[in-house]
This record gives sequence, C-alpha cells and structure tokens, in this order.
Amino acid sequence: EPSPSIPLPKGEGSKERALAWLREELGLAEAAAQQLVDYLARARAALGVLPTQRTLVLERFFDESGGTQLVLHTPWGSRINRAWGLALRKRFCRQFNFELQAAATEDAIVLSLSTSHSFPLQEVAHYLHSNTAEHVLIQALLDAPLFPARWRWNAVTALALPRFTGGKRTPPPLQRMKSEDLLAAVFPDQVACLENIVGEREVPDHPLVNQTMHDCLREAMDVDGLLQILRGIEDGDIAIVARELSAPSPFAAEVLNAAPYAFLDDAPLEERRTRAVQSRGFSDSADDLGRLDPQAIAAVRDEAWPRVRDADEMHEALTLLGFVTAAEVAANTGWDDRLQALARAQRATRLFAGAHPVRDGSSSHHEKASRTGCAPTKVAVWTSAELLPLWLALHPGAAMQPPIAAPSEYAAQTWTHEDALLELVRHRLGGLGPVTAAALAQSLAVAPAGVEHALLRLQSEGYVMQGRFNADAADTEWCERHLLARIHRYTLGRLRREIEPVSRRELMRFLFDWQHVSAATRLSGPDALLATLEQLEGFEAAAGAWEAEILPARIADYAPGWLDHLCRAGRIGWSRLRAGSGGGSGPLRSTPIVLLPRRSLAVWTSIAASDDAQPVLLSSRAQAVADALQAQGALFFDELLGATRLLRVELENALGELVAAGRVSADSFAGLRALLLPAARRDGSRHRRLRRHSLNGIEDAGRWSLSRSHVPQPSPPGADGEAIEQIARSLLRRYGVVFWKLLEREARWLPPWRELLRVYRRLEARGEIRGGRFVEGLVGEQFALPEAIAPLRAARRRPDDGERICLSGADPLNLVGTVLAGDKVPALTASRVLYRDGMPVAARVGTRCVALIDATGADAALDLQALRRHATPPSADRPLPPTRRGDVGPVAQPAP
Repeated sequence: EPSPSIPLPKGEGSKERALAWLREELGLAEAAAQQLVDYLARARAALGVLPTQRTLVLERFFDESGGTQLVLHTPWGSRINRAWGLALRKRFCRQFNFELQAAATEDAIVLSLSTSHSFPLQEVAHYLHSNTAEHVLIQALLDAPLFPARWRWNAVTALALPRFTGGKRTPPPLQRMKSEDLLAAVFPDQVACLENIVGEREVPDHPLVNQTMHDCLREAMDVDGLLQILRGIEDGDIAIVARELSAPSPFAAEVLNAAPYAFLDDAPLEERRTRAVQSRGFSDSADDLGRLDPQAIAAVRDEAWPRVRDADEMHEALTLLGFVTAAEVAANTGWDDRLQALARAQRATRLFAGAHPVRDGSSSHHEKASRTGCAPTKVAVWTSAELLPLWLALHPGAAMQPPIAAPSEYAAQTWTHEDALLELVRHRLGGLGPVTAAALAQSLAVAPAGVEHALLRLQSEGYVMQGRFNADAADTEWCERHLLARIHRYTLGRLRREIEPVSRRELMRFLFDWQHVSAATRLSGPDALLATLEQLEGFEAAAGAWEAEILPARIADYAPGWLDHLCRAGRIGWSRLRAGSGGGSGPLRSTPIVLLPRRSLAVWTSIAASDDAQPVLLSSRAQAVADALQAQGALFFDELLGATRLLRVELENALGELVAAGRVSADSFAGLRALLLPAARRDGSRHRRLRRHSLNGIEDAGRWSLSRSHVPQPSPPGADGEAIEQIARSLLRRYGVVFWKLLEREARWLPPWRELLRVYRRLEARGEIRGGRFVEGLVGEQFALPEAIAPLRAARRRPDDGERICLSGADPLNLVGTVLAGDKVPALTASRVLYRDGMPVAARVGTRCVALIDATGADAALDLQALRRHATPPSADRPLPPTRRGDVGPVAQPAP
C-alpha cells in the first residue's frame, strides 16, 4: 500500500486528481496513468468499491455451464491467498461433500462452484474462524502436492534419503519412491488408503514431519498472516462487500486466467471450470455488471409460467406450481372453467387456508401463529388432489370446495409441517422467478419465518439462491437456481446483441450522423466550419466540390466568407498535396484539393511528397512565377505582376497552372475560388465591380507562395512514425470506425493499411481505441473510437423514417462499390448518389439516372425528385458576416 504520508485522491469524480497524483508522485507517463485510472474506474463501477487490505470484496457470477464462480479479492499476497484458498476449499468439501477447483494469485482467490452450491455470499468470509483455521489448513495441506515436495526436500537435506547410490546420483523417480517409503514409516496415515481412515488424519510428532509442516505453513504459505486477517474480519476491522454480478469484473480476469502454478487442485488446464467463463467488454457503469436485465427477468418468468390449453394441462400446472391463487386464476383466460372441470372430476379443489384475524386484540393468537407457522390471514387457493396431503399437513383445518380425497398412494405418505412447507415452496419457486419470502408467505397463509427457514433448507440443497435481482428490490429475493442461470444467460445475450456487428446499412446511418450530414445533426454557425474541416482533415476532393457540395451538406448556413476568414487567420490552409501534370490550362474543377489545419500541413505534405515520382514540366510563364516566388518568397498578386512583368490574364493562367501542379498556394481560399471561375467571368469588369467590396477577388487572396511540399525541409528522427500515427487518428476522427475496405477510395498516397494496422493495434493496447467486429460482412480487423460505439449501437435500434440524403460523388460518404454493394459511382462533383434510410437507392452519373434497388411507384418518384434536386453552389460574392476583433462567433449547433 502507498505510504500514509502521500495524500491519495478520494471521492467521486476524482479521475483527474488520480491522474495528476500518478504523474506527479509516481512519475508515470500520461498513457500509462490514463490506462491505470480507466482500469480502476471500471473495476470500481462493477464492484462498488476497490478491494484494499481493509475491505474484502467477494463477487459471484454464473458461467456457461450453469455453475458459479466465486472470486475473493484479497490483496494480501500469494502466500496468504494460497493458505486461505486451500482452507476454504477444504471447508467447502466438508460442508457440501464436493471437491472444488480453486486457484490463488497475488490479489485474488477463485473457487469454481457447481450447481449444487447455494449459500449467501456474505457468509463465505465467515466460513473460517481464527481458532480452527490452522487445523483446517493442515488437513487441506496433506492432500496438496506441496506437502510431498517439501517432505522430500527436508528428507534429502537431513540425509534421511541417499543422494548417491553406487557412486552415482540417485535418479529422481527412485528418490520419490524412497521418499514415499520413508513417509509410510514415519506418517502412515498420509499414504494410507482413505477408505480405511475414519475422521481426520493425526499428524505425528516427528522432527521431519514438524519441519515439513513448518515449511509449508510459514514459508510456502503464511498461516499467521491468515489468522490475523480472520481476526480482523471477526472484530469488524475489515469490511466485507458482496456483489452478485452477471459477468466477471475487470479484477477477476487475472485469477480466471491464472497460470497452472496458481492452481490449488490437480485438475489440468483443459478441464478447468474457469474456462467456461466468457468475459466481455467493460463499461464505466455499474448497471451493466451488477444488475440483471428486467426484460430477461420478465422473459424467464413468462417461460416458467405454464401454458394451459385443456383440463389435463391445467392439472399438470397445479402439480408443477403446487397451487394457484385467485388472482392468478383471474389473470389467465380460461383457467376458471378448466379448474371447475377438474373440481367436478374430483381432481382439484378450492381450499380455504389460514385463520381469521383476532378481534379481541390479544397477542396469544399471534404468538401461537408464530410457533405453528400459521399467519392471521386467510387465502383461497386451487390445488390438485395429489398435493392435498401437503396442504392438510400445513393447514389441518382447511375447508375444501368441493371436498375431495387424495389418491391412496399419496394419502398413505405422512408429512410434517416443515417438510410440507418445504415441498410447497419448492413447487412454487419453479414457476415464479425472483420472489421475496414475504410474498411466498402471504400466498401460503403462513408466517414469513417459516418460509425463510424452508428457503434456507432449499439453499443448502443448492436449489435456490438469494440476492436482490430486480433493480428496485428492497428486500432479499429468492430464485430457483436454474431460472436464475437462465436470467443471467439472457442478460448476457442482450449485452452481446448490443455489441453484435451492425449491418452496412446501419453503418451508413451512423456515418451520416457522425459527419453531420443527416438533417437532425447538421451544424450551423462559423465555428461549425472549423469542426467540420478538422473532421475532414486530409480528405482529398475536387476543388469545385468543397464549397458546392461537401461543406454545405454538413453546415446548413455555410457562407464562403467563413472559409476565407479561417485561411487569413492562419488556422486553415489549402493545397494540392500531390504534384499534377502541369500544362497551360488553369485548374480544373476536379483538381484534388485538401483543406488542412496549418499545424498538420507538414505531416500530410511529408506523406504525400514521398509518393511523387515524376517531375512536373511547367510552361515558361508558370516557371517564371515559380522562380519569382522561389527568389523573393511569398508575394501578393500585384507584386507578382511587377516581378514577372506578365499581363494580368497571363499571370492568372500561370497561377492556375501552378495550382493544378500542386506547386503554389495562397493565404486565402478566395484566390482559388476566383481561378475556378470561367475566364470570361473572371475578366469581366462588371464582375470585378461586384467583387470590389466583398474582398473575394484574386487580388484579395493574400500572398501567393510555394507549397511546403516543394520546399526542402529536414525530417527529424522518428517523424515518419509520428506522421503515420497522426494520419491514423485523423481517419478515426473522420469515420469513427475504421477498417481496410472503408479506406479504399481514400487518397492512394496514404500509408498502406499494414502500417496503419500497427498503429491501431498499438493504440488499442494503450486502451485509447477499441478493436473488434463492428460491421458485419467485412474481412480484416476493425477499430473504433470509444465514443463512437454507443451511437453505432443506437443506429441498429433506430426505426426507419424514410430520410433521403443526396450526396455528391466527391463526398467522403460515397461508399457505393466499396463498403456498399454495387458498381462504383465516380468521385466527380456532378455525380450524385441518393440514400434512403442508409441504403443507396439511386445514382446519377452525368445526365443518366440509375436505380440501385427496385422501388415502388411512389418511392421511385420521390427518389428521382430528390436525385434531380441539385444544391446551388454558394455565391462567391456573398460577403463575410461582420465580426468584431476577437469575436469567435456562436458555438456550432445542429441546425433547426
């Protein structure tokens, strides 16, 4: 434990303080501290507390075989835990007459229980007493492999066994045989046949035996430390916390997968009951592990309750349940008629049990009722003739309507009051699911004390288990163990269904929400543009598609001035990362352009530059502009006119050629926007007058400079690995879920999937991302951000609403032909693909519309209408909204 002088963070919500303490006091790195805090937080959410040397935590959960696993979280070291585990195993063996599998590690003990073990979990801590624990441990030690090994060691050390025979070392098999012969002479009960031993084995007072017992108890184990802990539990100095879980907690994972040296029995690894435990992902909520699913409880209750179709099945239901109450008869249609038919056949009767309330206020009746088990209530129940002797033993004076007699083979058996109550409770629990003792006592018209005694007897048989299974349970509930095991299986089944892979259609609905393309998640405001560009960092799209299709699809009120403002402020930069073919024409609208935060521009250009292999040939005018920028640095448009002595139209064409070749960029997006206009519109004096006050012309683009990818820059050691990791994180931010097929249409200069895969595996090992199977029908490994998993699961449960989303072929969510089935839709600005509820239903390539799925007349007409509706590109003359210096604008909000 940490030194008392070091203040530990306490209280709820202290993750930040815990991180700070780990970094400052222990000097842990950020990643290690975060992983440790997350691990402890999930364990505390599952167990309610963290086990310490002052708090003993016990947890129990079902495994796949129907048995249970009992884990004691005991952070006292392996020597104490080995002694505790052996003694507990011997105590269970004596109490339940069943040999347990057990294992002990430095921090926990696991006992693999069968279907015959049922007991209150809190009582396990008191199964051993400090006065008798050492004696129990000695008897358990004699059956453990530890004793013969230590005995042989001591015998050889004491020269009681020869190390050499005939001048040669004694072979180990012969030495073991001689050791057994010596043990048989000194301690005959240890190697005797157990069938001839009555009671416990008596340990002889022999020096070798005493030394062996001392070595086992106080060297290999620490019996003194165990006795001290048991005294602390008895005195109340050590708190006990018991948790019934539906799945193992994070702390239980180590002991469930313990190495063979931790086993306390002889069962091989292949036959361990702990291998029947299936773990799942852990969450920060205690509800997932500590509470059973209410729907699973309701489903099991419904399955356990009998279905009745005729009188014979009604008789079978009465025999199964023991009886049915009037409320249950009224709640099930047709039961009353079938019960009346059984009554007429003398096969069932309505029995009035219990006593009327006392009117004189004396307490003698209540005292007598408490002694006899009868309560001062009266109930009317239906029961079968076969079970009538049980009711008459429980309520001798009960009235019957109609009077019937039990069959002779059942009437000949005599029942005591306690045995009759036990059998009726056993019958009743088989069809109810979790129920309290008070509810059972009320239906049986007996005192709750008698029912609790019967339940404890059933628990000792392993028939029932107790706990608080419903979320709103105020009292202890009891449930037949097979029904409880089924409830646990259904609960795990529900949890596993939540993490089942989603379909590709559901993936698209998730991506529409993740990238704010759906109507309910579209953003608005200037700050929304920065968030969108950071999510699309590194995506290469046609220059004409950014402001015409991609950004307006995600921002409801997008204005071009917002992008210019971010570029002039130095937060966003645009560039063509890969060198183009050059030539004399200006940049086509299909020229691939990226919009990047300037802090990440060096990373992306370094990756893209490594893909360039062919030199770019420029015209004489474009080469002159490039030489001027190389010699004088960044220049404004008017300065370039003077430095190159070119005409205005010649300089514009040269800049267009350099942009298409990926050689130059500008401070603002206005320069590229102006170059995208046709030459006639670009040179018209009317258009220049309209743009005079909007600061959106090519003269207002700011400085022009050579792209960073064409300026030689030294790369620091390890830069490639850091760049690949940053790109891998960017792809995760863009899609939330990443796999190989999703990146097929990304830029081909991206790092190959094998390099990204190494980064994702490393991030998963750190606990920063999750790996698994998130989308069905796709090969290869898949990785997801933790915050993306919940929305991805929610997409499966969302009902269809008929939402239609029409995107450009240049949009990153054009996944037809890669992730989605069908022929690829070209990644062109004019191409369009229409999605309905996440399913691609139609596409337009050029002027031709193609239906991707068969649709009815009404749906087909609506699909065609939505596909032909083309978003009008924002006007280049739209002015920037007035802002004050330092005003960051409104926070990005979903559009109404």
